[in-house]
Amino acid sequence: MALRSLLAKDWRLDVATGSDPENPIWLPVRGLTSFQETTDDNTEEDSDFDDEEGWGSSVVTGRTWQIEAEGRRKRTDATVFTADPGQEAIRKAARKVGFEANIVVRWYRRDGANDAYEGVCTVSEFTKGGSVTDLEPLNFTLLGQGAPVEIANPVATP
Repeated sequence: MALRSLLAKDWRLDVATGSDPENPIWLPVRGLTSFQETTDDNTEEDSDFDDEEGWGSSVVTGRTWQIEAEGRRKRTDATVFTADPGQEAIRKAARKVGFEANIVVRWYRRDGANDAYEGVCTVSEFTKGGSVTDLEPLNFTLLGQGAPVEIANPVATP
């Protein structure tokens, strides 16, 4: 059987809302055109005289995660302005500081792959606006607070 490449467009990002943290209401963040999860590792040099061949050694002593996302701001066709609820939750969190700025997100592949995670983060670098003829962009960075947790993929069939 031949191997096939995974499509980057199959990533999905949801934000937890609601007043019950044990049973959140998950809202998809719609309109995304780019999604990238990265880690930043802090390493310390760990070499010693015991390696007689001169090879060095490094140890990861800390790790952080972040998600960078881009897209276009979306709204419904209703006469009264109604923003995409997932985008709106991210936008509102980007206006807060301290513990009030923490949100819970989950990200996973819509094709059912095992890649599925949940974590607490803050929103950084939320941008919007543009030129007269542009579609309004949406850009933000989610900065992880502690380790992300692997979860069962919400769209995977048991």
